[in-house]
Amino acid sequence: MTARSPRSLRWRVTMAATGLGLVLSLLFTAVTVFVAEEYEDTLVGELLEGQAQDYSLRLAVDPMTPLPQSHRLSGYLRRTDGSGTIPPELLGLAPGFYDDDPRLPPGIHAGVYDIDQGRLYFAIDLSDIEATERLLAMFVAAVFVIGTAFSAWLGWFLAGASLAPVRRLAGAVDALSVMPERTQLASAVGADELGRLASAIDDYQGRLVDADANERRFFADASHELRTPIAVVRGVTEVILDDDAVSLGMRQRLGRLDRGIGELTMLLDVLLGLARRRERVIEAVPAQAVIEESLATLTALTGNADLQVQNNVSGTWQVPQREAVLVLQGVLRRLLVPEAAGRLQIDREGQALSLRFSPRQATTTAPPDAPARSDTGLGLTLVSRLAEALGWRIEEVVEVPGLRHVRILLPVAALDAAAP
Repeated sequence: MTARSPRSLRWRVTMAATGLGLVLSLLFTAVTVFVAEEYEDTLVGELLEGQAQDYSLRLAVDPMTPLPQSHRLSGYLRRTDGSGTIPPELLGLAPGFYDDDPRLPPGIHAGVYDIDQGRLYFAIDLSDIEATERLLAMFVAAVFVIGTAFSAWLGWFLAGASLAPVRRLAGAVDALSVMPERTQLASAVGADELGRLASAIDDYQGRLVDADANERRFFADASHELRTPIAVVRGVTEVILDDDAVSLGMRQRLGRLDRGIGELTMLLDVLLGLARRRERVIEAVPAQAVIEESLATLTALTGNADLQVQNNVSGTWQVPQREAVLVLQGVLRRLLVPEAAGRLQIDREGQALSLRFSPRQATTTAPPDAPARSDTGLGLTLVSRLAEALGWRIEEVVEVPGLRHVRILLPVAALDAAAP
């Protein structure tokens, strides 16, 4: 498995285009220079050889035929008897064509040919053409640089234009809710590979919606099916508790059983609340009403017959009332010490709802310097799941021994109408 490149796809496409432009520009430069040099050598070589053949025929007719002497072309003859003046730079050259030979002055090309009358030397001055060649070299160098830069820009532009639909599709996917929902992403892109990708995402979202619906139906059916045996067990427990012949010890055990059944019933309500998450209705409800409803069955659930409640919260909440009550009941059930008298204080602290329980007889708690724990420390798996669905966050706070403290952070939207 190869490591993931830290570079963006657009950057990689740009580098590929730059590399391609670099290679093509280099090939163009090399071919242009090579063709220009070969063309010059071939043209000058054929020109000098033609001059040699022409003057060979002329000298055969008239040995005193003058050789050319101009600013461009100069000819010299070394006769077989050794006569004839030859420039020193040409004298040591063997028959052949010479281009850029270090023994020749700059810009001079020479041809040496053996004829019947002796050895014929021709020198042609191409200094001005060499200057043009230097301009050509500068031109092809500029083409090389500009071509490479243009390839990089073109690659960056085309990559950006090609990836723009991909970025829009990624933005649309990022904007999707965490809740499963059907999408129509394919309608916003073309019928190409990107369209196939968008269609695959749409199909996947559809499967998620179907799976979520099946899960919610299962939760709802399971909750309803479990209610009947629980109701039977609870009814039998209540009948036995009404019997005066039951001993005190048995009553205490049956009381704990009844509270456990009540807790199980509440958890089934939470499970059903999770299954009904698409049916929740946000409404403005008094905070006092939500808290009082949560405390209504608290004594029966925990067995706290002597519980003092101080509720300092007022105002209005924008919440689904039934689910909010279930979350508060679940938190209070874990917060209160079963069958222990004490004082419950409920306060509003910014965005948080603060619940503090002080039992009259201190129980074993964590040391004061223990770090704060998340809701998992309360054992609220289902309740915390429902709280997350509402946008709430449950935190257990360790302050002093004997004091149990839980904070519920509510979203700002739920507290817009709440009084501090």
